[in-house]
Amino acid sequence: MTSPKPAPAAPSGAAGATAKRGLAQRFNGERIVLALAAPVLAVVLSVVICSLLLATSGKNPFDAWNVMITYGTKSDGQVAIINRSTTYYLAAAAAAFGFRMNLFNIGVEGQYKLAALFAAFVGGQVDLPAIIQVPLLLVTAMLVGGMWAAVAGLLKVYRGVSEVISTIMLNSIATAVVGLLLVPGIFAPEKGTTSNSIQTNPISESSRFFSIDTDGGPLWGFVVIAIVVGVAFQFTLNRTRFGFDLRATGRSESAATASGVNVKRMVVTSMVVSGALAGLIGLPELMQNSYYFGQSFQAGLGFLGISVALLGRNSPIGMVFAALLFAFLDATGSQLPLPQNGEFPFEIVDVMKGTIVICVVVAYELVRRYGLKRQQQKVGAELAAQAAAAAAQKKEVSA
Repeated sequence: MTSPKPAPAAPSGAAGATAKRGLAQRFNGERIVLALAAPVLAVVLSVVICSLLLATSGKNPFDAWNVMITYGTKSDGQVAIINRSTTYYLAAAAAAFGFRMNLFNIGVEGQYKLAALFAAFVGGQVDLPAIIQVPLLLVTAMLVGGMWAAVAGLLKVYRGVSEVISTIMLNSIATAVVGLLLVPGIFAPEKGTTSNSIQTNPISESSRFFSIDTDGGPLWGFVVIAIVVGVAFQFTLNRTRFGFDLRATGRSESAATASGVNVKRMVVTSMVVSGALAGLIGLPELMQNSYYFGQSFQAGLGFLGISVALLGRNSPIGMVFAALLFAFLDATGSQLPLPQNGEFPFEIVDVMKGTIVICVVVAYELVRRYGLKRQQQKVGAELAAQAAAAAAQKKEVSA
């Protein structure tokens, strides 16, 4: 009896697997390039637009960029950039967590202000050992932020109120609540203020977060908290059942419900987590710089966080670079109006940030369309190759 003829499918299958792996590697590499193309294109377009505006106003744009880059390479400029980016990253994480659930938490602004106010009050009234005091302020801020965001989540789930509308209204209410509480005799001391502005008592020494002395000044230790938040964000989204349910619900509520996900609970939980992260935004300024909450406390960080999250595509890693970019613009832009630097208008920084946000939306759409076209071409080429291989194999068998 003759031995069976070896089938040629095995080597061709191995070759096909190798080809597929190579194709997958090329595709993944191309995906990375496409992911980077949109923000890079947005920044380039923003630089071009701002250069034209500076030239129109009679200023040399190259001198302005030279001032910003020079300060950004100095040690004090680098420390300022990292300190600012810490706050910006926390703001972006708070907004991005809701975005991944397809929830637009526009109320980050009000959530972090209320959280900072209560944390400042607790820090001024309680003086425990630092190992207890610091976590106490962190937990206080996160609880206040989470509870305030939960209102919008409950309204959406049980009354069908859009979270965009409710969170915008809650921002106004939070501002009013801060005004009602930040008065002498409640959250502000009745006597002993050294200025006309109303502010809480300074937080205790044990409430202050550690910093690292560098040649460029104190580097805020709160950067460690930002790193922990980023790692927890990435792990939760990609390595937990909750993260899977969150992403699934964000893409299709009906499909998530069919697979057994409690959509209502996910909406409320996501808003609470987003608000809890928002509660941390004001703490770097409170615990490492000003040490009190006053009428001039940092404003606008909630809306800035939305811009940073958008530029970073709601990715924990992407938001790092977006936060550093916006921090670079703010820190170095503060040097532009100085007489020795040419008295450039500081408003050019706001123009650049605004144009980056606008351009990135356009750039993402262009890149998305290009990526879809490339994917269709690859699928077509792969199907054609498979058809050709099948035809060749059939011809060989028939021969």
